[in-house]
Amino acid sequence: MPQDFLPPGFLAKDIAHALGKKLWDPDQKNLLLGDEQHAKFSNGLIGDDPLAPQVIVAGNGGSDLIYLPQKATRANSRALAQKIIDFLLSQDYVSGIFVDSRLGKFKGALALRDINLEGSAATPRPAMVVNFKSFSSGCAVPTACSVEVADSTLQQGQGMHGSFSRGDTFNFTAANGPSFKQGFVDAAPVSNVDVSRTIAALLGVKIPDTGKLTGRVLTETMPGGAMPKVRKKTISSQPASNGLKTILQYQQVDGAWYFDAAGFPGRTLGLQPSP
Repeated sequence: MPQDFLPPGFLAKDIAHALGKKLWDPDQKNLLLGDEQHAKFSNGLIGDDPLAPQVIVAGNGGSDLIYLPQKATRANSRALAQKIIDFLLSQDYVSGIFVDSRLGKFKGALALRDINLEGSAATPRPAMVVNFKSFSSGCAVPTACSVEVADSTLQQGQGMHGSFSRGDTFNFTAANGPSFKQGFVDAAPVSNVDVSRTIAALLGVKIPDTGKLTGRVLTETMPGGAMPKVRKKTISSQPASNGLKTILQYQQVDGAWYFDAAGFPGRTLGLQPSP
């Protein structure tokens, strides 16, 4: 690991140290990690027993997922979550925290439901999602040269995504053909799921919806299509004791949500000052 670089699994390592607990690597047969060791693939099991951990950290590049797997009282789970959140709020590489609403509200953090991560999926819901800091490296178009702290085995220059930076959420989409306007620049937000819905509509194929996050048909890109109404909105948490608060900026079109940027002011590329 190059000097001064964050190693894979840095968040799990830091949380284990903050809680005074042991750290195990599930990707190395539950190896107990010492102070000079780090995880192989950014994941970590925290607690006295790797088979019954108190905290699980799953590496996700520009953000990490934290699970509290042990069945405990809501009060105990909330107390543990508060300890972790207090630690996260003290770290300069963190920019935004989202917590499972079943644990309650926490100052400095928004809820997972605010970013549509509370649903009916069969996969376990994380207790919290941690967004990492991002910034511009100084080019004329900041989203084209964004830098983000990432919990990954990849090194500087190898690329990563997964943060709430505008450099990650602002992507280019293009379409060409007789079904689309020529030379048209769509000012409305568009997501990946909208592309499949639009193609299906052009083909006359009806796709049954599963859940509510189904996107929309991009009718404004088609000949004769009118621009939809776009609403820009901001959600802000209550400030923590150190003044930090998680801010989420997003857009709405016909009931579809498009997340632009989120995090702590000054630590997420593209997060605009609150009006």
